[in-house]
Amino acid sequence: MSDELGAWNNGDGIPLETWTAWEGNYKLAIGYAALLWPRFEAVGKYILVEGAGKENIEGFENQVGSTAKGIETVLNHWHLTDLHHHDDDNLSADKLLFLGNIVKEMWEAKLRSQFPDRPCTVEFFIPDDPENLCEYQISFWQTAWDADEE
Repeated sequence: MSDELGAWNNGDGIPLETWTAWEGNYKLAIGYAALLWPRFEAVGKYILVEGAGKENIEGFENQVGSTAKGIETVLNHWHLTDLHHHDDDNLSADKLLFLGNIVKEMWEAKLRSQFPDRPCTVEFFIPDDPENLCEYQISFWQTAWDADEE
């Protein structure tokens, strides 16, 4: 982003917020808000991103070796590359790191606010190979499930 921001203003650059004001639009802002500050819902003993496929819970529960933590983690995971399906030319590890860390903080705050009595762990998964861009993921599970796996 620094190269793109630096090219603005006759090479003097502009802040990210100013760039967003010129390049963005309100339709995208609404979409980003829904993705980055999603609605979470309690579904039985689980907390899920709204629309996360709660109809699949029973199938996951019936799999040998399944755990509540694993089910929640899988149903809530989001590949950061799914944010845009058409912008691979502008995709890079540094952008995914920036985005993933921010989303992690946002989801932590939202879950803490919405479910104060059910603490959650939000994980930003960074692949061993930083150029494996499709593997940058964010997910969460209730911290209580960690004790079940010890």
